[in-house]
Amino acid sequence: MGNAKKKKKVILACVDCSERNYSTEKGLNQINERLELKKYCPRCTSHTVHRETR
Repeated sequence: MGNAKKKKKVILACVDCSERNYSTEKGLNQINERLELKKYCPRCTSHTVHRETR
């Protein structure tokens, strides 16, 4: 039961319009790297890169 992995909640913001659209979790071993994912932005109405905010 003690094998639960620790995760940190992060918020993803669109690079083009800075809209904060998504939230996700990432492992603590990736804490120094900023997460970048290509997601759909409803404000831009297209798929754009979303980057982790601080």
